[in-house]
Amino acid sequence: MRQPLCSALAALGALLLAPSAGGQRASAPLTRAELERIERPRVLAAAQRYVREEPVTITAFRAERSAGGIHDFYSEGDYWWPDPANPSGPYIRRDGETNPENFVAHRDAMRRLSQIVPALVAAYELTGDQRYARRAADHVRAWFVAESTHMNPNLLYAQAIKGVATGRGIGIIDTIHLVEVAQAVRELERLGAIDRATLDGTKAWFRDYLQWMTTHEYGIAEKNNGNNHSAAWALQVAEFATLVGDTARVSSTRRFFEDTLVPQQMASDGSFPKELARTKPYGYSLFQLDVMGMLAEVLGPAEWAFATSDGRGMRKALAFMVPYIADKRTWPKPPDVQYFESWPVRHPSLYFGGRALGEPRYVALWRTLDPDPTVDEIVRNYPIRQPLLWVR
Repeated sequence: MRQPLCSALAALGALLLAPSAGGQRASAPLTRAELERIERPRVLAAAQRYVREEPVTITAFRAERSAGGIHDFYSEGDYWWPDPANPSGPYIRRDGETNPENFVAHRDAMRRLSQIVPALVAAYELTGDQRYARRAADHVRAWFVAESTHMNPNLLYAQAIKGVATGRGIGIIDTIHLVEVAQAVRELERLGAIDRATLDGTKAWFRDYLQWMTTHEYGIAEKNNGNNHSAAWALQVAEFATLVGDTARVSSTRRFFEDTLVPQQMASDGSFPKELARTKPYGYSLFQLDVMGMLAEVLGPAEWAFATSDGRGMRKALAFMVPYIADKRTWPKPPDVQYFESWPVRHPSLYFGGRALGEPRYVALWRTLDPDPTVDEIVRNYPIRQPLLWVR
């Protein structure tokens, strides 16, 4: 359950205002052992549910409006609605307002995968119980290897708009939910807990998808989108390239982070102006902070510390947003048009940024927040949920 706002305020305030003797911070960020102690109850509770869940891939849900086939992922743009002036014609855009009638079954199935597999692998790390690893591998095999149930390694038909487009480059953001799945596969490989055929087939899938998303016109458009879509593209490229050992693409993504994402998307105060300009400025700012933070985490410690000549970097981005996470009442923009009451949650940027930047107050704030939101819109924008998979 989410802790009361006053708890978050108290935790942050105490750490901000009461340094220990000698001016040093009160404590160091969590060790791996401390993280295990915190995470064990929630991880094992989830894994005990998920170990009984059978794999369900996109092939179980026929998308009648899709221009693709049964193995092609399909989704529809969130903010597109029937035109009242022309109900049977092309849809029109209402920014920030999700149309509940759009097709979401494939997206829901992928989010389910992104919840099940990482939780099972985290539970395997904690317990060594082979049931968790075997069931995680079952889901991975069904999605990426099995002939009858696999998903094709492209997003040609994502974020379609009725009467406008059969697919769009911005659909690539839908597979941000595969980032932690890829990390879970890396952990299964490290621990020797996945069979060779499944591992090789899964890496082949991600290698093909990586090639598609970095060369197809949709992928190039997504890279150059200019807001959170560009950062989400980069996070996927960095993680998928790490999984398959593509060091060249990891390096190119590092340059993209330093030369493009930070200087072009972050203001001098650490805010993200293109997210602040949206009808959901709070939620989008939090999402962008998490995506940029996890990109830094994947690329390595130097990217957490990276700053432009005028000081823009992840340290400043966190410093800008943390006060509004601790006390949403101080948020200077109008409330989001939807779901404002459901944020914040246990944002990974707080935990990983706190560790990397030596800011235990961020980790303390992270601990006060809800790790398992149930509101669909929040889950959709919260793709990293199992820090145990990322910390050695």
